Amino acid sequence: MDSSNLPSLQEEGSEELLESSSAFSPSNVPPRPATHHSLQKYSPLDWQGFFDKEEDITIPGTNDVFHVYTSGSEGPVVFCLHGGGYSGLSFGLAASKLKEKARVVAMDLRGHGKSSTDNDLDLSIDTLCNDVIALIKAMYRDSPPAIILVGHSMGGSVAVHVAAKKAISSIHGLVVVDVVEGTAMASLIHMQKILSSRAQHFSSIEKAIEWSVKGGPLRNVESACLSIPSTLKYDDSRNCYTYRTPLEESERYWKGWYEGLSEKFLSCPVPKILLLAGTDRLDRSLTIGQMQGKFQMVVVRHTGHAIQEDVPEEFASLVLNFISRNRIGPRGVEIPGIRSWKH
Repeated sequence: MDSSNLPSLQEEGSEELLESSSAFSPSNVPPRPATHHSLQKYSPLDWQGFFDKEEDITIPGTNDVFHVYTSGSEGPVVFCLHGGGYSGLSFGLAASKLKEKARVVAMDLRGHGKSSTDNDLDLSIDTLCNDVIALIKAMYRDSPPAIILVGHSMGGSVAVHVAAKKAISSIHGLVVVDVVEGTAMASLIHMQKILSSRAQHFSSIEKAIEWSVKGGPLRNVESACLSIPSTLKYDDSRNCYTYRTPLEESERYWKGWYEGLSEKFLSCPVPKILLLAGTDRLDRSLTIGQMQGKFQMVVVRHTGHAIQEDVPEEFASLVLNFISRNRIGPRGVEIPGIRSWKH
């Protein structure tokens, strides 16, 4: 079946799919915020205004320590996995709304944020996937609650691989944010150029935050003030701030993040939703899968690649609606007359 002959699809709450484009392309970039001359606008925000707690969790039998932010006390767990170069605080603004009806866990993946491992440079999909499984087991032991995996970009691929492994029986939902195999694979040949074109060094954290919304990937100043500081480290040799995660050194892993992702996503035996920013086009497998009703899709307008940061309230509403629509309760799928169901 030739995908070029497939009919155009309608996304939920959107117009007809537009022409193919990368999440990094100019057509996908909404207007920049107005210039503001005061650095006070770009002052860092503390995580405590958005999460209830932060903690370091050591994986038994290893030296790997993963930093997690948590919020909420009731409902299923929305377990958030950030994209490459981001951190768990990428979900901070959304967490403050999600925690009204769910528990939120946002981890710093290996080589990111405040997590530390024996090999921070190993960003292979298998290692990242095993990290998440090990962390969930360390946090919940033999009685994990119902979990909805949420992954953005690279983290979306990790979420799909974790769900597909079926190693955690309490995973009851999968939310993938702005990553499509076809577009991602096509973008890889440009990725080193994209990374090298970024501002590399900053005289202050405020300057890094300012760049992130004026020339970088974010559109929401408040979210940038919260999340950007955790993506930086201080370079004593240059007396400036630079990126905590050297993404350009992870090139050998990029293909593994995205190759075969569409079929793996479709094979996951849980309810699924794909959130896209603007104009990404589905590849052949996803197009057929959506026509067959295998997953829900929503295109979120007027946002950049980091949907959860740019429009956190809309993002949180979409996730909570997905949970409600699929009747996912704190212990699993809730069917009227039956307390819960576990697969």
